[in-house]
Amino acid sequence: MRHRRPLLHRPTPRRSAEAGLLPMINVVFLLLIFFLIAARLTPPEAFPVTLPDAAQTGLAEDGRFTLLLGAEGEVGYGATTGQAQALADLLSDRAAWCSATDCTSAPPALLIRADSMAPATALPGLMRAIEGMGFAAISLAVVPK
Repeated sequence: MRHRRPLLHRPTPRRSAEAGLLPMINVVFLLLIFFLIAARLTPPEAFPVTLPDAAQTGLAEDGRFTLLLGAEGEVGYGATTGQAQALADLLSDRAAWCSATDCTSAPPALLIRADSMAPATALPGLMRAIEGMGFAAISLAVVPK
């Protein structure tokens, strides 16, 4: 019969450091996925626009191109400000879009987001400037009442 010597101290099993980090990594990835899904991925506008109120609903903001008219009468398109540069960028983007799609059968639409405090003379001048650009429909965005 063999005699074993009693152990004075039993070695404790060692836990690996990776086992403790795995749940934290999972939580970080879940938070990352949540914030990616919850975030709005739209390009920034050139300046903020407060839309006017309207008594009727029915306007859907589905315009392919969006032009901004600010409270001081400034014009913006994308991140570009200034009427001449904004309209030039709009026209070049329309030409690029028409080269990729058939604009004769389905011309693009234009959505104008005008600030409610924009000068009354700014909108007719802007409409004259975009009149011959070849948009099928020009819509004015409003807030439904």
